[in-house]
Amino acid sequence: MKKLIALLLALVMVFAMTACGSSDEGTSEMSEAAAAGDWDNCERIQEIKEAGKLVMGTSADYPPFEFHTEIDGEDTIVGFDIAIAQKFADELGVELEVVDMSFDSLLISLDKGDFDIVLASLSADPERAKAVDFTDAYYDGSQVVLLRAEDAEKYTTTESLNGHSVAAQKGAIQVPLAIDAAGEENVVQLVKVGDMVTELLNNKVDAVFLDSVIAAGYAATNEDLVMADIGIVYESEGNVVACQKGDADLVAFINYVLSGMSDDEIDQMLMDAQALAGISEEE
Repeated sequence: MKKLIALLLALVMVFAMTACGSSDEGTSEMSEAAAAGDWDNCERIQEIKEAGKLVMGTSADYPPFEFHTEIDGEDTIVGFDIAIAQKFADELGVELEVVDMSFDSLLISLDKGDFDIVLASLSADPERAKAVDFTDAYYDGSQVVLLRAEDAEKYTTTESLNGHSVAAQKGAIQVPLAIDAAGEENVVQLVKVGDMVTELLNNKVDAVFLDSVIAAGYAATNEDLVMADIGIVYESEGNVVACQKGDADLVAFINYVLSGMSDDEIDQMLMDAQALAGISEEE
């Protein structure tokens, strides 16, 4: 049944891409093999299998999505996004190779062909869609701020941050949200999330804009910090996988794998990643 559903989804994608492909420069239609779910005869999928690895780009400073930890005495990149990508690699029968770099360089490197996919708690937006193609969403979070505990009652709405210094990760979707709340001249953009949190603790900024799961992690491990829902309005289709522009067959394959994953399986991956990062479900 799942294969039938995936096939129907693939066929719908073909018709959609055929109908609008001419207006989206750089987008190509998937092959007949991919449209039929015939991955054994799909050239792009066989290319990855022959290489023996699926190469994933990420920025591993964003627990529980991607972060460094020590396993059996070795520094290892783990997290929710890594588990999702491992599922793709397992379906392909290849190894997963993870490349770690700064968040704002990921899509540039993907465009250059440095890796096959990007998973980095990435949200689809029109500007990014000009450069890369996106899969279906696999996670949908909410946007909050991280505050010093002493300021929990001071900053309770987006309006309360107007004119105050705030931080957001360079290149992330939180940047325009921070600008809307505090004003462009008051937004500090840093590459590393840890650096933003340090600025907060050192009273250099008054709030850090983050995904709720990320903020919960920092609040859970530091009693001087709290996560606050200040009513940020952000419409998103959720976290997605990015592929090179025109890599329609790989997008179709990933959507096929995602369609076969149950909500329970994905939820368990997230809970396992939270446990590794020291984040409890109650936070």
